Amino acid sequence: MTSDVLPIAGHAAAQNATVTHRQDQSCRSMLAALAVKGELLVVDDEVDPLFDLSALLSLTHDTFAVRANRIKGYDMPVFGNLLSSLDRIALALNVPRAEIQTSLLASIKTPIAPVLVDDAPVQEKIFEGGVLAHLPVPTFFSEETGPYISAGLMVAVDPETGLGNASYARLKILGPNEALIGIAPNHHLAIMARKAADKGEALPFAVVLGAHPIIQLAACLYLGLGDDEMHCAGSLFGEPVRMTRCRTSDILVPAEAEIVIEGHIHADKPIVEGLVSEYHGMYENYGSGVLATFDCMTTRSDAMFQVIEPGYHAEHIYLAAVPIAASLKAQLSRVILNVGEVAVTESGCGRTNVVIQIDKPRPGQARRAMAVCWGAVSIVKTVTIVDTDVDPWNLAAVELAKSTRMRAERDILIVKDMTADRSEPQEDGFLVTKVGYDATCKPGDRKEGYGKAQPPAESYARMRSLLDRMTPGAPSCVG
Repeated sequence: MTSDVLPIAGHAAAQNATVTHRQDQSCRSMLAALAVKGELLVVDDEVDPLFDLSALLSLTHDTFAVRANRIKGYDMPVFGNLLSSLDRIALALNVPRAEIQTSLLASIKTPIAPVLVDDAPVQEKIFEGGVLAHLPVPTFFSEETGPYISAGLMVAVDPETGLGNASYARLKILGPNEALIGIAPNHHLAIMARKAADKGEALPFAVVLGAHPIIQLAACLYLGLGDDEMHCAGSLFGEPVRMTRCRTSDILVPAEAEIVIEGHIHADKPIVEGLVSEYHGMYENYGSGVLATFDCMTTRSDAMFQVIEPGYHAEHIYLAAVPIAASLKAQLSRVILNVGEVAVTESGCGRTNVVIQIDKPRPGQARRAMAVCWGAVSIVKTVTIVDTDVDPWNLAAVELAKSTRMRAERDILIVKDMTADRSEPQEDGFLVTKVGYDATCKPGDRKEGYGKAQPPAESYARMRSLLDRMTPGAPSCVG
């Protein structure tokens, strides 16, 4: 398949007038791959979007991706639970699991500019007026006060600089054309909306649902205001992201997404939200969000509605954890040349608990790494430093290192009254105490050393061969 494309103005990286589509840039290839692996659950029974759809996704959040074909009251299927593990993210990126972080970091350093296409699948159908009424938006949790669009990738343009930004925010449906948008005050989209409001204007924006997982991951990277996440996505694809222009604004959106909703953010029109679920699995009361209005929606002819199960559920955790970890690695690498893998753990809800490998750390480096993390991302609360023989994503291995390599009186750093995100469960006036653990080996701590007690390597080799003969086709029992 080929398509006429134009390079997006100002980006020399997109040169050609015609580009051959080398790969699918929709979510459908990921769903197909999961089906082949036996990890896609297709539900043909009718499912109620009032709580039942949420319960279905919650029960399967760490096992199956789900496609529910019959949603009560709607003619559009729903899918969710795509990026619920590191293995799923590796599949989406088409890299080995061990190369996820390397790939994300490379995408920041070697961006590829997008291209503009005319024949966008996401514009096969056009809806005007009452657009939100067509969508099977679920009501997730018992104490929330309405249905939420949870997988909306928000795309906007800074009204002062003209630079684009992609990020995530929640939308609580208020009516067929109106929603409350909840954005943390320090997020780029909130800053853009306030700039527009200061001029007496609403901020044009687009809500993208069902883009390729690569695009979703790129949108979660912590970049500078004005840095374009779609350039990182292009690098991850190995080709430009194919974009199309919205029908009611000049905003560019991924051409092969499922749904795009076009509207405006009114930062000067606050609306009280009520209780809302957060990543830690509890409710928060943030007070007011702001009004979003919608004029137009475009979709594929057979569009599917994407849902990310909010709260403490696997996709919600990993979609944040992996990009945040890569972004922190980029920050740390500038000042600590011997930094290894960085993890943002599931036990920290994919946001608050960071584990950092340092290769043969020099005195003071562990605490410097802690300071870099706390300074870079306010939501980070706990930082643990480990040696490179400890897998930072493996909580049991990290806890073992803390138990055997750390002296509490020397290696635990407690810092009071540090800046916290508003979503922090224990914040008080946006302040919280943060903790750092130096769980690395220290010279002189153990006269016996830190060598692991295990049989010789040649015995492992002989027994691995034996087990392989006994269980042909199975993975080796010993790594």
